[in-house]
Amino acid sequence: MKSSKTQPLEYSTKQNELNIFGFWMFLGAEIMLFATLFTSYFVYEHRIGSGPLGSEIFKITPVIIETLLLLTSSFVIGLGINAMRMNNKKVTLIFFIFTLILGLGFLGFEIDEFLHYIHEGATLQTSAFTAILLMTLGTHGAHVTFGLFWGLSIILQINKRGLTPEAANKSFIFSLYWHFLDVVWIFIFSFIYLKGMM
Repeated sequence: MKSSKTQPLEYSTKQNELNIFGFWMFLGAEIMLFATLFTSYFVYEHRIGSGPLGSEIFKITPVIIETLLLLTSSFVIGLGINAMRMNNKKVTLIFFIFTLILGLGFLGFEIDEFLHYIHEGATLQTSAFTAILLMTLGTHGAHVTFGLFWGLSIILQINKRGLTPEAANKSFIFSLYWHFLDVVWIFIFSFIYLKGMM
């Protein structure tokens, strides 16, 4: 086994290595969850009944803003992990806080988007298309919401205890989760919004 001096802090103990491996396994299950949602969406996207088409309810401007917020937050958390590896507590906290602010902004736009859909008559009961659309977006939004609370708990822990191996491990795992949400959003943006607007 390599000396901990040659490894990033988040990998510095055997338990930390196992935690990261376990989280990769968890992400495998999450991939299956979203793959199921996307598959269901592709099956039901044309089953609109008397409800609206995607092209009738999707608005490009909020979606672009949501995408920019989430992509930027993913970049910022990467900067936070880099600062953590340089043992810079203050800069790590700044980048993590900024990540959560961007995530909160994303969530605000997504909630406004849901209200727009409801106003346009696109609810869970309207059609198979609107039901799977709202389920897919809602599942991603719920994951972002969970991530905001998770990230906040890590910020509080780092602020109180410093950049310990345990805090570094949790921070790195959280960053993997956040990057995963970003990747899922790219699929949502490409195969739900852009495809639906054509």
